[in-house]
Order: sequence, then C-alpha cells, then structure tokens
Amino acid sequence: MLAQDWTTIQLVFRTGETTFDVRNPFPVGGVVEDPATGAAAAALGGYLRALDLVPEAVTLELRQGDDLGRPSRLTVAMWAGDPKVRVSGNAVRLDS
Repeated sequence: MLAQDWTTIQLVFRTGETTFDVRNPFPVGGVVEDPATGAAAAALGGYLRALDLVPEAVTLELRQGDDLGRPSRLTVAMWAGDPKVRVSGNAVRLDS
C-alpha cells in the first residue's frame, strides 16, 4: 500500500443482488482492519451506482468485521434522483 501511496483499501465480495461482505484494512494508519467503516460504505454505494452495478434507488446490506470477532452490519440507502448516499447500521463497541 505504501508503494502505491494508498491510505486504505476496501475488499468487496458480492454475496447477492444487494448484499456484500466487505473488509477494510488500514495498516498504514496503525489499524490492521476496521470492523465498521461508514465512509467506505458510502463510497462503495456511490461507486456501484455510478457504474450502474445497482439500481439508482436501492438499499444495500454490508457485512463487515466478522473475521475480527466484531460483527457489524451497515445499510447503504440511495434514492432515485437524489445524489446522497445514506449509511446506517450497528457496530460492536470497542472499549479502550
């Protein structure tokens, strides 16, 4: 990642028409992997819509964090004629 000057990456596996398993490694930031990444979820929704890989109006369900023992479920909602991408969901609290 450093050789490519990448800050983070997102690994995405489509499990259904509107469901995805995602992982977000962030080692350059000192985090092996983020168990719930709302900003990456929003970017993925916009990316999929821009490439016409999902309908303009759609709700996507993302599974993240299972491999870390921190299962998170994120919902990405987009509506026709509205450029906004809305992310909601739940995550497992990590106490420091």
